[in-house]
Amino acid sequence: MGRVSQAQAEENRRRVVDTASRLFREQGTQVSVADLMKAAGLTHGAFYKQFASKEALVDEATAHAFAELTQRYSAGLERHAGQREAAQQSLVDTYLSVEHRDDPADGCPVAALATDIAREGGGREARRVYTEGVTGFADFLSTDDQDGIVRLCTLFGALVLSRATNGSPLSEEILAAAHAALTEAG
Repeated sequence: MGRVSQAQAEENRRRVVDTASRLFREQGTQVSVADLMKAAGLTHGAFYKQFASKEALVDEATAHAFAELTQRYSAGLERHAGQREAAQQSLVDTYLSVEHRDDPADGCPVAALATDIAREGGGREARRVYTEGVTGFADFLSTDDQDGIVRLCTLFGALVLSRATNGSPLSEEILAAAHAALTEAG
């Protein structure tokens, strides 16, 4: 079997990072390399040509997930012609939706990766990236009336609790209560 071109190797790497970012948010970082590579449509052996270790991929996939998050709220600002409050409200509406609750793979890395990152060593790149991502997201969420960390904690807590109680009426009640609290406070 022949070697792949440099362009194909770069595309394969992007596909693995994107797939890992989605799977880690959906299932956690304990997903096996074999399962991850199968989901990416590549062989298990190809992983080791691209990454030094699974931890290196966790680092890169975490950065990828937070880059997507930053792109989403930046796009919201553009959609709302730089009107920060309107962009924030749109984000709150989307974040606290049933659709977001039910789609962790494409959802917020703050909520999806929190427990896995908490278990990582303090010196790991993924922890640094996560911390910077949380800081940036909180900065985006801040208003004249409310600290962004408080708003982020409300979003995060509501999403995690609604996912944990999914299938019961409490799940949607949690989303609605957090939405009301942030709308009234914001």
